[in-house]
Amino acid sequence: MTVPIVPHTDVRLATRPEDIEGAQRLRYRVFVKELGGAGTQVDHVNRFERDTFDPFCDQLVLVDTTQDPVNRDHIVGVYRLMREDQAQAAGGFYGEGEYDLSALKSSGRRLLELGRSCLAQEYRGGTAMFQLWQGLADYVQRHKIDVLFGVASFHGTDVSEFEQALSYLHSAHLAPEELRPRSLAYQSLDLVPAEDLDRPAAMRAMPALIKAYLRLGGMIGDGAFIDHDFNTTDVCLVMDTQKMSAKHRDIYAKARSL
Repeated sequence: MTVPIVPHTDVRLATRPEDIEGAQRLRYRVFVKELGGAGTQVDHVNRFERDTFDPFCDQLVLVDTTQDPVNRDHIVGVYRLMREDQAQAAGGFYGEGEYDLSALKSSGRRLLELGRSCLAQEYRGGTAMFQLWQGLADYVQRHKIDVLFGVASFHGTDVSEFEQALSYLHSAHLAPEELRPRSLAYQSLDLVPAEDLDRPAAMRAMPALIKAYLRLGGMIGDGAFIDHDFNTTDVCLVMDTQKMSAKHRDIYAKARSL
């Protein structure tokens, strides 16, 4: 799958070794070097961030076609995608290490887990995320996906730094019980009394990716998970594609038509 977006960029599924390694090289730059992540499977010598789920997933990549793939620096954006059939082959979803996904898995809906989403620093703040979303929207349509979900992160493990944002998510965007994941190492999101919630402050503290998912109708699982290896506080996002409002579908469709 190759979808030309603007000059010198393509969005496609990584099938060639240099694309897959380029995605893992970008993940290393962002999650390890920039955000201070670690883990037993991080390859510091070759600068790859990889894990046991990678061989079972699809990786949607944003490619800078002006860069030489030999150096593996041509991949400037990535989304790791795992369908339920792929998860079964892998022994489970990545998110099951942090969340009880029983409600989602018993829903009878077609699931797609989103993970390892990142952009090279110089591509942030522009249209790059929409470019990836175009490819994601095509993938969702092709595989008839009903529910998107995945772990999204606040940088850092001190929840007091973003208690307004976490509390706002809990109060305004909690997923319905029939689709609600629950943290396995439960950290409550209900940290600030309702009368003390400051929505503008909450939104200022909200990572851009989470805000984008909320605009698309995203919901949140019950509780956060503190990931000390990746130096993050994680929430589980859920998006029911059949319950998007017309406005949300228009936003998503716009990503497909860029």
